[in-house]
Amino acid sequence: MSTRAEVYSPLQNTAVWLAAWLYGHEPSDALVGALTELFGRNTYQGEPLAQLLHDVRASADLDSPGPAVRLILSGPGQPPELPAGSPAAAAANAMSGGSAIVLRGHAGVSHILVPESTDAGAEWHWFEEHGPLPEPAWLSPGEADALLARATEQATVLIEATGGTRAELPDPRLTVGTLADFYDTPGLPLRTPGRAAKLFARADAVAAVIETVVDRLNDHSFDPQLFSLWRHIRTARMAGVADAVLDYQR
Repeated sequence: MSTRAEVYSPLQNTAVWLAAWLYGHEPSDALVGALTELFGRNTYQGEPLAQLLHDVRASADLDSPGPAVRLILSGPGQPPELPAGSPAAAAANAMSGGSAIVLRGHAGVSHILVPESTDAGAEWHWFEEHGPLPEPAWLSPGEADALLARATEQATVLIEATGGTRAELPDPRLTVGTLADFYDTPGLPLRTPGRAAKLFARADAVAAVIETVVDRLNDHSFDPQLFSLWRHIRTARMAGVADAVLDYQR
């Protein structure tokens, strides 16, 4: 099992960039640059990325209350917030580890974007749901941050416990710092609200600790404790995206 797949998805930053672009805070070339850095070459139904962005712009309802762009992440103990058995849920589970981006459409339609990794980059798939989606947790940034803060404290204790136990391995803190830099690539739009950026940074730090201990140090002594943090990381990422989107709407 890949630890990184459980604690990170490029769709987090993708959702923020899409929202910033939809609300006029970032130009198209900046969005295309970010998506290229995240995925490589992007295609959509055999067409270039420009066609996907055209359809996103045409379909998104930017005027109704609530986030027009949502991030969906899932994993053990946390099913995707998509209708069970739907083509969108099946595609998300098969292609992107249970993650997806939902665009609020007109007349109650939800447009669901799922990237499929290819040798060249990503092929985007588009699904529509005409009924209501499962309700998310809708945690406030403060609530999500408090949960993740406790997770961070637990992770800190664990990383300290691994330090110096195996002299032949790289320094755990140095590895954590390097991985945290990776998780932050390619960065966020300049106008990302501070609360959302703080949530993402904390999620990146905890994710880097988990990957360091489990994959880099190959220490599985703390697996039960570390794996219990995954849900908090995913929830914080989803709450951060919702907060950023709402801020762009104002």
